[in-house]
Amino acid sequence: MDRLRAIEVFVAVASRGGFARAALALDTSPANVSRYITDLEAHLGTRLLNRSSRKLSLTESGEALFERGKSILEDVAEAEAITASASMQPRGRLRINAPLSFGVLHLAPLWPKFMQRHPEVELDVALIDRVVGIVEEGYDLAIRISRSGSTAHAARKLAASRNIVCASPAYLRKHGKPKTPADLAGHACIGYTYAATADEWHFADAQGADHAVKVACVMHTNNGDTARAAALAGRGVIWQPSFLIGPDLRVGRLVPLLPGYRMPDIDVLAVYPSRRHVSAKVRVMIDFLAQAFQGVPPWDRAD
Repeated sequence: MDRLRAIEVFVAVASRGGFARAALALDTSPANVSRYITDLEAHLGTRLLNRSSRKLSLTESGEALFERGKSILEDVAEAEAITASASMQPRGRLRINAPLSFGVLHLAPLWPKFMQRHPEVELDVALIDRVVGIVEEGYDLAIRISRSGSTAHAARKLAASRNIVCASPAYLRKHGKPKTPADLAGHACIGYTYAATADEWHFADAQGADHAVKVACVMHTNNGDTARAAALAGRGVIWQPSFLIGPDLRVGRLVPLLPGYRMPDIDVLAVYPSRRHVSAKVRVMIDFLAQAFQGVPPWDRAD
């Protein structure tokens, strides 16, 4: 029995809810699909599917194999795509989307080096803070700053960034330092429009307990640089990622607050349509960025 093919058949049956639909998707016969499932169950010594005249459902063992089987098939497809594309010369137009501030600060300096290494790749970079539809809007790759990753597309983590709540020394001299997250309710805050929790800011203490506070925002913005500028001018308290405000914190232009509490970190992700058939130009770009941000990312380095 070809075990990998048997797992592929099983995943097709489970995801499509029937032998006939799986056979159609795999371009084979229902009888052949049934034979693979029977042989796989015999090999594993357990029933994977509950069959009835009206409904097909997974057993507990079937559910476990379905989740792991999907991952195995994705890994195999990715390995095949990498192997197939390894001998291909990266070339052609590469459309990339990235957030504005991150793109200017940390990606723009990298593009000349990439262009020197891969002269046959034509970069087309769009800096947009909203989450774009990668396939719908014709992008090959998107750089996203996210706490939740991507469920619709393949993604590779490039780096992490800390979210830090802070304010200018001038603001703190006038209004004092908050000692707990709850104290922020009495401060002027500057909100980020795209924040998933809106004006409710979340912190974890040293024991991991969640602390949420509804803040009063004197300003909202969909751009981190705008929030930073307002904070530097002493207009209020902000939270922003270390990739944006790291230099301000190092020289004291902004002061980190609430040292006993931590906001959730965020990931810097390379997001692309699918693990299957990754083009050479996308593959080399992801590898290039992963190498550029490996180890401690530049925004969290002391030097």
